[in-house]
Amino acid sequence: MATSDVIRIRAGIPMKEEWCLAAPVDFALGSDEHVAIYGPNASGKSKLVDIILARHPLKSGTVAYSFPSPTRRYVCDNVKCLEFRDCYGGETDRDYYHQQRWNQWDVRDSRVLMSSGELRKYSLSKVLEGEPCVLILDSPFVGLDAASRKELDGRLRAIASSGRTRLVLVLSRFDEMPDYITHVVPVKDQVVQPKLTLAEWKLTLTDRPLLEEKAVPVAVSGVDGCGVFSCADSLRGTESAAPEVVRLEKVSIRYGERTILKDLDWVVRRGERWALVGANGSGKSTLLSLVCADNPQAYACRISLFGHRRGSGESIWDIKKHIGYVSPELHRSFKRDIPAVNIVAGGLKDYHGMFTVPDDLEIGTALRWMEKLGIADLRDRRFLSLSSGEQRLVLVARAFVRDPDLLILDEPLHGLDNANRLVVRNLIEEYCSDHDRTLIMVTHYAEELPPCIDRCLRLEKH
Repeated sequence: MATSDVIRIRAGIPMKEEWCLAAPVDFALGSDEHVAIYGPNASGKSKLVDIILARHPLKSGTVAYSFPSPTRRYVCDNVKCLEFRDCYGGETDRDYYHQQRWNQWDVRDSRVLMSSGELRKYSLSKVLEGEPCVLILDSPFVGLDAASRKELDGRLRAIASSGRTRLVLVLSRFDEMPDYITHVVPVKDQVVQPKLTLAEWKLTLTDRPLLEEKAVPVAVSGVDGCGVFSCADSLRGTESAAPEVVRLEKVSIRYGERTILKDLDWVVRRGERWALVGANGSGKSTLLSLVCADNPQAYACRISLFGHRRGSGESIWDIKKHIGYVSPELHRSFKRDIPAVNIVAGGLKDYHGMFTVPDDLEIGTALRWMEKLGIADLRDRRFLSLSSGEQRLVLVARAFVRDPDLLILDEPLHGLDNANRLVVRNLIEEYCSDHDRTLIMVTHYAEELPPCIDRCLRLEKH
């Protein structure tokens, strides 16, 4: 091991087959380097991180570490990691202290009240403390609004400049590659490729022009600020006689002293395509939980769905059968290790696939939507064995599978690489080619909105 290497893996092969990549792993992190592990979904990036973290014993090859601090002897003391599956916060409240201290991002409320973006910021605050020797961040900017992305980028830039911590960022989007990264380790087809300088890696981006050519400007611009028009502005002079899908009248949601939504009026009519935007914590997920009948406070509010007032006798399943839905919270809730096709077919009956075995007709319907997303080959793979990007595509297929009257997509492109983002964006546009289809979509990236979006509701944080 070179004395300048903090971490060095030579010809590493884990003991169990499911932990292995397609070729032995060679990887080095120099003491003066900040490295990005870059590759598409399911390329093997997470497996490489597991080997770096010494989570899996090797049957051959070596992993060696050279940490500068004599008091920090163990890998867990020197290497801190925030993975994609951690991006919605921890499972316990034992670290509430960190949340109280992280006032730079105004994360002051109990985590049960946080949006997925706020939980992401809270989780980042924990791993950024303590100045570890190596900091590994998987998709660090996922789920953050524009202001928070800019603030995190500045914080990481300062860490990189300090020389005390080496950064390892795990990325699947070339447009999120920071300029303070010195080297890139490409991972493709389950093979860890030789390390390149950032300049050398940029010369290999043959897919970038293709994706930029296919990007189509959308009617709604300025997500996270810069000219987003309001609900009232978007409907001015375009009142429609179409039936109402959603109506909210003076809706307010409070938890203790915190106001999430205040006196919100909103009408969504059949065939309208809405962008729902706003900063982390502005109430987007809360609003969608009201529409999806998942929030018990809905019964205390004046809310009508598909022409029926909430609480007038309809069941939650009567409402849900008209809605296709995907969100970060939904992704987090899927813990059962069942075949991917069962997850998709479960969308036909609003179950997670754990109680009912789908019949042949349901399997066929699920496979047709999986084929549209290019994931039919995952049909028999266990859900928890899939990469985070593959899991998200499975859940997107589940949202579409019943060909719903109302499609609600909360950050549908979370964790997807550039090619899969384009596939999903095109599928949304295809879905909306039927003028009776109604769409509500949440994103913090304006370029992710399909051209069919023509209305926007911006929520402000109270």
